Amino acid sequence: MNKEVYIIRHCKAEGQEPGASLTKEGMAHAEKLRVFFQGKEVDRIVTSPYKRAIQSIQPLGLEKGVAIEEEIRLEERRLSSEPLTDWLEKLERTYYDMELAYEGGETSRIASERAMSVLEEVLHGEGEIIILVTHGNLMSLILGEFDQSFGFEEWKRLSNPDVYRIKPFRRTVERMWMED
Repeated sequence: MNKEVYIIRHCKAEGQEPGASLTKEGMAHAEKLRVFFQGKEVDRIVTSPYKRAIQSIQPLGLEKGVAIEEEIRLEERRLSSEPLTDWLEKLERTYYDMELAYEGGETSRIASERAMSVLEEVLHGEGEIIILVTHGNLMSLILGEFDQSFGFEEWKRLSNPDVYRIKPFRRTVERMWMED
C-alpha cells in the first residue's frame, strides 16, 4: 500500500470549546490550506466534529468535492474536567508519563490509542490520500507514534494550522506547512 495521510491541526480559533469558530486570521488560513492542497489528489477528509476543525477544511472539501466525515475520536484530548491554572506544566508531565491522568481527563496513552484507531481504519479503508483534521495535543500524540522524538517541545512549536504528512507503511513523518 502506498497511502499517505496528511494530519492537519485546525486554524486559529476564538476559543477552546467545541463550538468555537475560526478567527478572521483562521478563515484566511483555511483558504491557504485549500490552495496548499490544490495540486494534490484528496480521496477522503476525516475531521474532529469541533467547529474550528470543520471550518478549517471546508474550503478544501468544497473545492475537491470530497465529503467531510466527522469523527468524534479526533476531538481534542481532555486534560481535565477541572480548570487548571498550571495546565501547561501538567500537560508537559503527560508527555513523560503516558499513564498520568488528571480529574476527569484521559491519559496520553488512551488519547493516542483513540486517535490511532481512526488512523488504522482509514489505512484499511477507501482512498490513497487521506486528510485527518484534529487538534494540537492529539496531533502530537499521533506524530509521536511514528517519530519517538516528537513530544512536548514539538507540540509547543506546532502552528495553527499545521500540516504533517505520514507515510504509515514506511513509518515516515514530514512537516509540510511553512508558517507565513
